[in-house]
Amino acid sequence: MIKNILAAIGAVMLVAMIGGYIVLGVGKLDSGAMPAFMDMFSKVLKDGDPAKAMMIEYKIAEDVENEDAAESIKALAEEYNMRITGDVKMFNKEDAKPNEVKHARIFSLCSLHIAKVFLNHSRYFGGFMPCRIMLVEYGNGERYLVTMDLTLAIHGGFPLDKQMLELATKVQKAMVEIPERAAKGDF
Repeated sequence: MIKNILAAIGAVMLVAMIGGYIVLGVGKLDSGAMPAFMDMFSKVLKDGDPAKAMMIEYKIAEDVENEDAAESIKALAEEYNMRITGDVKMFNKEDAKPNEVKHARIFSLCSLHIAKVFLNHSRYFGGFMPCRIMLVEYGNGERYLVTMDLTLAIHGGFPLDKQMLELATKVQKAMVEIPERAAKGDF
């Protein structure tokens, strides 16, 4: 019942957004804006979790140790011209219950040249900096690498100019491929 109500609300919002798109001249937005917002909205409708809707996660292979994944992230960062700007071990809880976080560690990565270009464009891009990859391990042994999906940052507003789009696409590629490969133990 609640799911049907939420679906109806979603349909009404979609119609309203399309109407606003036409009436308010939102046609200036990047062509990927509406699909990106709708993808996020559908994920929120499905799970009710906006944070999950803005992230990408990769399950760490059973044969890859946490430290191997960490070393892989560091090695791969160089391959993608990213600098490790931080490595913070948030906490360890050895007696974590199966559904509790046992271990959390955040890696911060940045391309300083690209960061400068984007900050000169809009200081608000600083909220996305540095890029982060979180290693999360649960008490049941499941482990994930989680990073932000940068699609909305790239396509959610007016189109970026050619140079900025190329730079943003490089960072997005790195932030998809580094954790994806590190979860498999790739160096």
